[in-house]
Amino acid sequence: MILAAVFLLVFSAFTANSQEKITLQQAVDLTLQNNLQIKQSKLNEALSEEDLKQSKLYFYPTLNASTDLNYNFGRNIDPVSNDFVNEKTTTSSGGVNSSFPVFQGFRLWNQISRFKYQLEADKSATKKIQNDLSLTVVTTYLQILNNEDLLTASQQQFELAKLQLDREQKQFDVGSKTLADLSQAKSQMATAELNVTTARNQLDISYLNLAQLMERDPANPFEVVKPAINQLVDLNSTYSAAEVYTKASENYPDINIAKFRTLAALKAVDIAKGDLYPRLTFGANMSTGYSSRKNLVQGELVTAKFSDQISDNFRQTVGFTLSIPIFNNYSSRIGLRKAKISYQNAQVSEQLARNNFNKIIYQAVTDLRAAESSYNSANSAYQSSKDAFNAIQQRYGVGLVNSLDFNQAQTDLNQKEFNLIQARYNLIFRNKIIDFYLGNPLTF
Repeated sequence: MILAAVFLLVFSAFTANSQEKITLQQAVDLTLQNNLQIKQSKLNEALSEEDLKQSKLYFYPTLNASTDLNYNFGRNIDPVSNDFVNEKTTTSSGGVNSSFPVFQGFRLWNQISRFKYQLEADKSATKKIQNDLSLTVVTTYLQILNNEDLLTASQQQFELAKLQLDREQKQFDVGSKTLADLSQAKSQMATAELNVTTARNQLDISYLNLAQLMERDPANPFEVVKPAINQLVDLNSTYSAAEVYTKASENYPDINIAKFRTLAALKAVDIAKGDLYPRLTFGANMSTGYSSRKNLVQGELVTAKFSDQISDNFRQTVGFTLSIPIFNNYSSRIGLRKAKISYQNAQVSEQLARNNFNKIIYQAVTDLRAAESSYNSANSAYQSSKDAFNAIQQRYGVGLVNSLDFNQAQTDLNQKEFNLIQARYNLIFRNKIIDFYLGNPLTF
């Protein structure tokens, strides 16, 4: 039994040490690599890219071939000779035609520009998803670190409460402490044990959330790499909201999406204007045909040879087609007005995006300064509570403080430590949000 227990302990320690360790950057990379939303967004990019390629190919001439085979009965027109016939005939024709857009009211050029802007908007949409997910990963990662520290603190407090209960029990057994003192110690340990359970559950949930973000099997355990403590306290909080906005707005995906959609809407107006212009198209055609109709040749009804008919009936056509819009139920005019309204709507959406981002930046800078102030206050409160607890602990040891005051001081110290841990990671998180908007790497 002893050997089995030792083996189990060694195996458990080896398993814990052999768990995969994941850094913040690795967590972000895995999330971006496996996320299905990003894959869908990239497919939308691919569609827009194909639209752009197709719009460029509209400048090339078209070339098409056609052929047909017909069986004619009764009175009909011979398609080769254009004579009226009243007999069964077999006819066939074939040809090649080509057309080239000479002038389309600049529609083709404007379509290319529009699809370019649409592609850039789709790329910005992908970037937005990537940024949002990266920020979510950072939030979850920091939540894990926060919960780990809370669990460690809770376990330490539980051990202290356990030692205190053991001491109270021994003193109660020799009559030095009352039942009320012992009950207070038991209550303190029960509270500490509950804090451990709560912290462990919160840690498990935060690990589950990170695993789901990375599209990782939750049954495959891992550990996050904790940064050095000096990196956690060496943070910059002297940002200017105006400077952050000016720099961050250049590449912020939400603004870029709105900006490129505005440009695409402007090109849609130009495309709609093209419907009011004449269109000139160049075309060319080559064709020939065959008919089984019998013709009278030297007193005999005969059908000309297939090869002779193909050669004799060969014809070529080249020419221009000019289409002038005169009246089309005002559809072109209405289409132009709708395109202008859509452009105005896109302009408003772009300005809204800029205004919202401006509010976000000012709020983020304000939150960072508030988080720094809260951290400093929490740190001062913790140090004061720690000094007070040490003094009370010494007085309690010589019987100058009752167990109720001692337990109250310990509870206060525990709460101040929890507050300090949460304030520390809130400060880190607020700082990383500014880094995120500035385009800095989301690493420690």
